[in-house]
Amino acid sequence: MILPILRWPDPRLSTPCAEAVLSEDLRRLAADLLETMYDAPGRGLAAPQTGHLLRLFVMDTGWKEGAPAPVVMVNPQILWASDRRVPGPEGCLSLPGPTTMIERAAEVRVRWLDLEGVVQERVLTGMEAICAQHEYDHLDGILTLDRLSPDARARAEAEITQGMTA
Repeated sequence: MILPILRWPDPRLSTPCAEAVLSEDLRRLAADLLETMYDAPGRGLAAPQTGHLLRLFVMDTGWKEGAPAPVVMVNPQILWASDRRVPGPEGCLSLPGPTTMIERAAEVRVRWLDLEGVVQERVLTGMEAICAQHEYDHLDGILTLDRLSPDARARAEAEITQGMTA
């Protein structure tokens, strides 16, 4: 089922999320998040973006260029982030309109539960690392706007607001 995506400035987007508990409801939510992400069309989507304040996100960074390879992360933890930082443009389904330049760690080691309750751990690089960090931020109530300088944030907010009234 395609879920409605919350838009900034909805206060739920700034709310840290609770640990998720594996259940059939959570598996259904993960499937709905994937369907919503592909429909949007995005590369990642976190549960709080649909009003479910749980530590769960989905991502598929390569599906637009190739075959789908969805990843579902339940209660993810970033265990390590490289010192090397890379700036890049990021869009967000909850911030329609502008992409913003965000600096992120080039590599991260992430541990999470899959939908069967098995612990997974991988080092992510490139688009996967950026996407995982972006979605992980959502679980802590952090938007890309929060990572901008005050001037850049004001410009981005004005552009979003203008798009909402157009």
